[in-house]
Amino acid sequence: MKIMERSLTVALLLLLAAGTVFVSCGKGQGAQDGGGKGLIGVVMPTRSEERWIKDGNAVKEGLEQLGYTVDLQYSDDDIATQTRQIDDMITKGVKILVIASIDGSALSSQLENAAAAKIPVISYDRLLMQSPNVDYYVSFDNYKVGGQMGDILITGLKLDEATAENPVIIELFAGSPDDNNSVGFYDGAMDKLKPYFDKGVLKVPSGQIDRTVIGTLRWDAAEAQKRMENLLSAYYSGDVVLNGILSPYDPISLSCLEACKAVGYGSTPGKPLPVVGGQDCIVASVKSILAGEQYATVLKDTRSLGAATVTLVDTLMQGQTPGNLDTTSYNNGAKIVPSLLLDSVIVTKDNVQKDVIDTGYHTAAELGL
Repeated sequence: MKIMERSLTVALLLLLAAGTVFVSCGKGQGAQDGGGKGLIGVVMPTRSEERWIKDGNAVKEGLEQLGYTVDLQYSDDDIATQTRQIDDMITKGVKILVIASIDGSALSSQLENAAAAKIPVISYDRLLMQSPNVDYYVSFDNYKVGGQMGDILITGLKLDEATAENPVIIELFAGSPDDNNSVGFYDGAMDKLKPYFDKGVLKVPSGQIDRTVIGTLRWDAAEAQKRMENLLSAYYSGDVVLNGILSPYDPISLSCLEACKAVGYGSTPGKPLPVVGGQDCIVASVKSILAGEQYATVLKDTRSLGAATVTLVDTLMQGQTPGNLDTTSYNNGAKIVPSLLLDSVIVTKDNVQKDVIDTGYHTAAELGL
């Protein structure tokens, strides 16, 4: 019996040891040894949003296919977590850092440390601000994306047919004040809408137009819904009907629509759901578009963004100089950051099949078709 007990004990210890090795490797995602062609650090802001999971996976899988080891971390919208993750990656000796920040101005110390360690920094989708230690920026053209948000309202509300005697009524929402992308989105949209404001065919009853007033911290859909509820309560009594909403982000769009539904929009004669655009082409919004509720969204294909980032990383790792970069558009407050800018697509009910399903961005099954 003692021999059997001793054998069982040894077997159990071996199993535990094997399990520990397996868990350790899985938890670090192969990040400890930096094998292959080199260790690349990738930091995404949160895993609670569909798009960032897609982004992280696209970059990680693309780099691994080229033989790189990837340490992919999600910061869950906590700045302290993100700073710690980046510090850890620098200590591990990553060769390049790819960072999608939570607050674009909160990582100056980490960027200084990366520069001191000669680690190139790629700012992913959200521009890192107020630091000379940002080497590249990979994103969509945020000003053009904002212009597309404006175009959605121009088309959906038929603003070219509107008159000052019967103006179109809208409310405005902007993205997070600490995300520099919000500036491009807002400027692009407002430049498209300004002629209609100037002609008096477009009105905002609340008077809330300035970006600092209409911003939504951390892109929080729940906060946007509260603000929409307050706007409807304060400014939309009697015969005043909301016709449209400028929204910078699909979850905000959906939350605003929920607030409108709660007070009879979409179910009361004379109160159709307002025309609402959005951004990111998430599954819930595409379903809403197909159901005739959300009017449109802007698709920024994360696969293209991930592929562009992978190509940039590989180019740098091979000691080559990237070409075809925009060297005039994006000033982060400390320098003009060389940028690789991609194109985006407006998605309405009419082109969901062509630009979303046929391209494989979402499957028909995901959309319930």
